[in-house]
Amino acid sequence: MPKSQVRKKKVYTPPSDISPAVSAAASKKPSPVWLPFTAVSLIVIGIAWLVVYYLSSQQWPVESWGYWNLLVGFGCMVASLGLLSRWR
Repeated sequence: MPKSQVRKKKVYTPPSDISPAVSAAASKKPSPVWLPFTAVSLIVIGIAWLVVYYLSSQQWPVESWGYWNLLVGFGCMVASLGLLSRWR
């Protein structure tokens, strides 16, 4: 019975140019210092706004706004989540 030929494996050569995905990930810079401080302060302001609104029987911070006070409180918290999603 004849012996089969032995195939040589090709030597891997990496591509000469770097793919755009790799270069984009490497070029991302760290977040600015103000970003986490701003996000945390927005969370605190939003929670404080809602707590004051409910504890004052819906009379304060701005009585004439009515339920828009809820939008301000939750809006601050949602804005902070948007900022924290950009944090690297």
